[in-house]
Amino acid sequence: MDRYQAMTTFLRVVETGSFSAAARLLNVGQPAVSKIIAQLEARLQVSLLVRSTHGLNTTEAGQLFYERASSAVQEADEAEFAARGAGAGLTGKLRVSAATTFARLHIVPHLPEFLAANSGLEIDFVLDDRMIDLVGEGVDVSLRMGELPDSAAVARRLATGLRSVMATPAYLARAGEPKTPAGLAAHQAIVYSRQPNVWSFTRDGTAASVTVHGRVKFSAAEGIRAAVLADMGLVISSDWMFADELESGVVRKVLSGWSLPTIDLWAVFPTGRMASAKARRFAAFVEELMNR
Repeated sequence: MDRYQAMTTFLRVVETGSFSAAARLLNVGQPAVSKIIAQLEARLQVSLLVRSTHGLNTTEAGQLFYERASSAVQEADEAEFAARGAGAGLTGKLRVSAATTFARLHIVPHLPEFLAANSGLEIDFVLDDRMIDLVGEGVDVSLRMGELPDSAAVARRLATGLRSVMATPAYLARAGEPKTPAGLAAHQAIVYSRQPNVWSFTRDGTAASVTVHGRVKFSAAEGIRAAVLADMGLVISSDWMFADELESGVVRKVLSGWSLPTIDLWAVFPTGRMASAKARRFAAFVEELMNR
């Protein structure tokens, strides 16, 4: 029995909570996973897993083995990476999750640069605006913006961006330009359904909040972008989402004298295990990219 393969398989079973989910992540059949775990338990002469009404759980011995095996696999990966040299390219597979629009605008166009430096690496992107289960979906690193709902998440801040109120010149010509936050109440707002429709501003120590209204709401940033560019209304957005349009004048900022809270870009790693060298290298690449 390959001890490294056995430990890796056991880790995936524990992290996903089932043999079938682990098999999907490892690209093998469920019987193969069951056989490896059975062989591992026979070799160790202890039960590592137990089924209950709540699913698959580790025994006391299984939890101890998980903690040590997790460290051992991580150390083995780090040792292999060090042996190849810091300048060597990464190999294997890396699974990354990110919001669709952000990845399309700021990551995908620069992927050739990262792949050229790591010719043995394959990247599997999970593009979705929702917060996904990193462990359950086998994600090595997730790029997330805003506040992190899980305070226990292992995360690293990569960049901080501005947020602004913006619209197209055509919309502003038709509806007028608001001069104060209170003036936004008279405008059509393009609302992101994952965020509250109360917009808060500050200027010279003075705070102002306004509840905005819009006839359309979107659950994904792609819809927000399309609605703004269709001259449908005002939006509060990170400057990242409309970087090219702001530079070209296709979209224009309003209420520039008022400040909105900034937005952070994070690299989030699965809780319960150390970030791999591949995940950390990719996060560093994105950090350098967003701070150029």
